[in-house]
Amino acid sequence: MKILLTEQELQLGIERLAKQISLEYGERPITIVAIMTGSLVLLADLIRRLEMPIRVSLIQASSYRGGTESGNLDVNDSTMLDIQGRDCLLVDDIFDTGKTLTRVTERLKSLRPASLKSIVLLYKEGRQEFPLEPDYFIFKIPDEFVVGYGLDYQDLYRNLPYVGVMEQVDLDAHHLAHPPA
Repeated sequence: MKILLTEQELQLGIERLAKQISLEYGERPITIVAIMTGSLVLLADLIRRLEMPIRVSLIQASSYRGGTESGNLDVNDSTMLDIQGRDCLLVDDIFDTGKTLTRVTERLKSLRPASLKSIVLLYKEGRQEFPLEPDYFIFKIPDEFVVGYGLDYQDLYRNLPYVGVMEQVDLDAHHLAHPPA
């Protein structure tokens, strides 16, 4: 698998983002809403670098059904904290078509936070279908299918400490090692 972003590059990027957030919010408390499951690694690394009071909440949004093409988007906010009147940061792993960020942002805005900004680890160039843009992104990447650092393929590879590109040879090897049931 080709490594697109090393562990060190990822950590330096998250450090830069944490400094930017700290400058903007200062000591004001924030609620971070992370989109499961892909953003959990980013969430863990980011919150350890922030010193203001933080509440963490989770929302589930999923559109991949075991492949590399996006499907219908399901959003489940049943585990979310109350965000009304609070400064919120929405955290996601990747900005691709923009469907997930748009849909989840609309849902969170309906809950009337004091402010709402979005963060994505990866901004995939050339795939956007919705006008909403993330407020912060850490890296721009080419239009390739990536895994690692929270991103998965068929629920595997999230634990890789880097972001790698799944090329056809990797997909073929995956299917040999993990045949469908």
